Amino acid sequence: MSLPQAPQGIGPFGLISEASGSAEVSTWNRFLGVLRQRGVKAPFDRWFVIRAEQFLKALTNEDPRACSADDAARYLSRVGRQANIEDWQYRQVVDALEILLACVLELPWAAEFDWSFWRDSARRLEASHATIARESQEPGGRTERSAAGRLIASRRSVHDALFARVTSEIRRRAYSIRTEQTYMAWIRRFIAAFGNRDPSLLGATEVKTFLERLAVQGNVAASTQSQALSALVFLYREVLRQPLENVTAVRPQKPERLPTVLTKTEALRVISALTGVHQLMAKILYGAGLRLVECIRLRVKDIDFEQHCLIVRDGKGEKDRVTMLPESLIVPLKEHLARVQQIHQQDSKGGYGAVYLPYALEKKYPNASREWAWQYIFPAKSISLDPHANVMRRHHADESGLQKAVRAAARLAAIADKSVSCHTFRHSFATHLLQSSYDIRTVQELLGHKDVKTTMIYTHVLQRGGLAVKSPLDE
Repeated sequence: MSLPQAPQGIGPFGLISEASGSAEVSTWNRFLGVLRQRGVKAPFDRWFVIRAEQFLKALTNEDPRACSADDAARYLSRVGRQANIEDWQYRQVVDALEILLACVLELPWAAEFDWSFWRDSARRLEASHATIARESQEPGGRTERSAAGRLIASRRSVHDALFARVTSEIRRRAYSIRTEQTYMAWIRRFIAAFGNRDPSLLGATEVKTFLERLAVQGNVAASTQSQALSALVFLYREVLRQPLENVTAVRPQKPERLPTVLTKTEALRVISALTGVHQLMAKILYGAGLRLVECIRLRVKDIDFEQHCLIVRDGKGEKDRVTMLPESLIVPLKEHLARVQQIHQQDSKGGYGAVYLPYALEKKYPNASREWAWQYIFPAKSISLDPHANVMRRHHADESGLQKAVRAAARLAAIADKSVSCHTFRHSFATHLLQSSYDIRTVQELLGHKDVKTTMIYTHVLQRGGLAVKSPLDE
């Protein structure tokens, strides 16, 4: 059936009637019906129809039933390179194609197409994005959106110099960007709690009062209270040069928590419930013990197929480490990289082939950003404006996409008694290695832990449920 164009009345004018009885009218009414089921109402439904029409016009074959997965991927990739398209508009394009091809035309391949990855990867870079935030803001620039930050935003110019000093001290010590954002948020919240007063006029008494409010009125966890205390101790000791006395004595005792661990069967069930690139990323998390951010920031040069290893660059604590590359992932990764290389070549032809480089490496090696070795293994599906360099470029996939996919996969795998996240795969990786009698020092190096005490928490997990000790009742 040919579907070259939406019938008259569907475009910008909303729903149409079935008076004509034509196949085209029936098909487009089904399209609008799916929109209704998803909660899209007039007049917004017309934009989804327009997106679908634009796709149909771009097809070289007049019959949309002959459309292939490659046609859809090429179109979405081409649309993602448009500099003037917003992230919500791109998700609208993905939704329109999914409804048309999977729900209305019911093409066999469309049901298995990784729509969620294309949709979740459409997020544009924000100035606070963890990978580029440090370079996209001047010292003292606001990197959080907390209620306390909004409360003092209109009067924060009074403390601009102080915030700049705090940021400079943090960066001089090479703390991570997430630590910088957290410390700045707590300092702003502390200042707001005492009427926007100059913190140099406050002291240990106010800090203790603030921490007490967090614990009693805010009912925060001990780790949250300890985090706030660390930020304020840093402010007074390293920035204001007024060390707080006897405040560290109120630091709460952090309870010992056991990590959530999946059995090998459960881990494989969750992974099997994932599809496409998300499944490949989850296999790396479980098979190599990577953190989520470490996985999405992997570059082509970080994979050594010959040595069967992955190199984690600039991990937690700014440490590099080497971990294993599962043999079962070598072929899937090579096939995935072949597809990514095609995207990179298309970007290069369109003038978008450069990628973000950290630590001013782009100045030291001007051509490195366009080299294949520096490209992300898991790139975003669309081009984004880098707020620091003010250029359009393809960044790595957004971490929220895999997070949502893993939660959905855990529900599909019927694992309701455990809270499953991306980090659960890392916990399971360590536990299963220890269960296989690998040395704890080896596991420590693979995980990148600074102290073996951190790794030893997984030995407690091994002892749960009688894995290490047999109950006398069973003797």
